[in-house]
Amino acid sequence: MQVTAQELCAYLNGKLEGNPDVTVDRPSKIEEGQTGSISFIASPKYEDYAYTTQASVLLVSHDFKPDKPIEATLIRVENVYECLTTLLEKFGGNAYSEQGINQLAFVHGKTVIGKDVSVGAFAFVDEGTHIGDGSMIYPQVFLGKNVKIGNNVTLHPGVRIYHDCVVGDNTTIHSNTVIGSDGFGFMPKGDGTFKKVPQIGNVMIGSHVEIGSNNVIDRATMGSTIIEDGVKLDNLIQIAHNVEVGKNTVIAAQAGIAGSTKLGENCMIGGQAGFVGHINVADGSKVQAQSGVSKSINEPYQAWHGSPAFKYGSFMRSQVVFQKLPELMKRIDELEAKLAEIQKEK
Repeated sequence: MQVTAQELCAYLNGKLEGNPDVTVDRPSKIEEGQTGSISFIASPKYEDYAYTTQASVLLVSHDFKPDKPIEATLIRVENVYECLTTLLEKFGGNAYSEQGINQLAFVHGKTVIGKDVSVGAFAFVDEGTHIGDGSMIYPQVFLGKNVKIGNNVTLHPGVRIYHDCVVGDNTTIHSNTVIGSDGFGFMPKGDGTFKKVPQIGNVMIGSHVEIGSNNVIDRATMGSTIIEDGVKLDNLIQIAHNVEVGKNTVIAAQAGIAGSTKLGENCMIGGQAGFVGHINVADGSKVQAQSGVSKSINEPYQAWHGSPAFKYGSFMRSQVVFQKLPELMKRIDELEAKLAEIQKEK
């Protein structure tokens, strides 16, 4: 796709400086920009590249003031990152071009398929499943019985959604994620073995959710495991049975949330953070990477760190003390020696 700087400027509601007729066909990082590409400056530390880049167009903020001449055409915008997202959407498109139901897909006769739905080769859609308008089911996706898929949902290759689970509108799930596998429920017996507890609930995923690759979201023992609207999940996350994740919460890779824990709205969870089961986490909580949350967090909009996690400010002050421990230990030894001498003199 080729587009002129003038057309992009209008699309982004920006202000143009330079040649309005120069054309671009791809975005690029500024340090790798070449003729025909559009790049951006959103941080002062990249400004030097503005004077050397070969990119034809640069996206910059209204208050950007270059110290040297710039050859590229500039498009000035209010928010560079927001416009960059819009730009990437325009150039990104969708690499999957399947239209309709591929002849190599299996779609059970007792299903409801909406308008403009795509189902790729070797996808399996079981009895009673409902797929909403405009949804895209990539090859090798599995949809079990009575699954409900909303409108404009994208399921990438290898997604597995077990029976009775629900996915809301405008949600994207990436490759090899499993929705609705059994929760980890086993009852210890007197002889030391374990009896499996049937997991008869489901998973309910809201609208405008994005779930990365290789996530596992377990079905509830009873009721539902719930992922509310606007949640964003990175790759490699484990969400156990009966967990609830509140609206617009984001969770980074390798985090794990044990059963029946409830995360509030607008939380930010760092990578490799872990949560014990049956606790509540208040709205707006920020849990730093590799933290271990072992009890409920009741104060909203606070930052937490450590294992077990405690308030981030206290953690950082403790770190200062921790780094001084060898010096403090030496001083204690010296004071004890002096005290021993004083006691001998007495």
